[in-house]
Amino acid sequence: MAIIKKFRIKSFKKVNSIIEFENVSLAYGNRLILDNINFKINEGQIFGMLGPNGVGKSTIFNLITGLINPKNGKIKIAGEDASEYPIYLRTKRFKVGYVPQYGGYFNDLTLHDNLKAISEIVIENKNLRNERINYLISKFELDNLKDIKAKFLSGGQKKKLVIALSLLSEPKVLLLDECFAALDVLTIKMLQEIIVNLQQESNITICICDHQARDLLACVDVAMILSNGKIIAQNTPTNLVKDINARNAYFGESFKFN
Repeated sequence: MAIIKKFRIKSFKKVNSIIEFENVSLAYGNRLILDNINFKINEGQIFGMLGPNGVGKSTIFNLITGLINPKNGKIKIAGEDASEYPIYLRTKRFKVGYVPQYGGYFNDLTLHDNLKAISEIVIENKNLRNERINYLISKFELDNLKDIKAKFLSGGQKKKLVIALSLLSEPKVLLLDECFAALDVLTIKMLQEIIVNLQQESNITICICDHQARDLLACVDVAMILSNGKIIAQNTPTNLVKDINARNAYFGESFKFN
């Protein structure tokens, strides 16, 4: 495993944006969740989203995957307006993987059978399925757990499994929803290392939303703060915690990073 980032990617050889929100608004009834927001996530970037409960972080993930559609605005993936694509076509066409906060696996299937079941959906070539499954089991050091039912795995082992499931289709974009929640310190460290390694080894674009600010900031290149339906700050972790708007709306004066 890699060490947590001692560097930040400050510029990218390819500055192509892989996800772009253009003037996106969304409301549930009279409640405005997102108010004309604009942001970009670059290819190969680890991007973080922070903000209070109910501010719209998970909603942004749902908009990217197509679970919901915006009231106004465009969502572009790889330069193409994705708004009209249904969930299954959007995932397949743009190769988007998603790791939910809870679940994401079959409780009564073994770890290996979970991977096998999903591989039959996302990998058309039968010959490649076992190869990909074996690669991911080895990559996440799950060999001694492959015959254990998912419901008997620890929290960290379940998280490894769900990430492995999301990687079966070799996504270009990976969304991690509240991935550090309810995990112990060692498991969080392991997960941070996995995230950094995925960027370094596979150049996957990763987007994380979480409430664990320090844990998120330790492994992202850029993060943004959402508040009252707006993006109030976006910057590298070091600069973000110094931003007066970010401190007033989210971090507070006592927050320390590094």
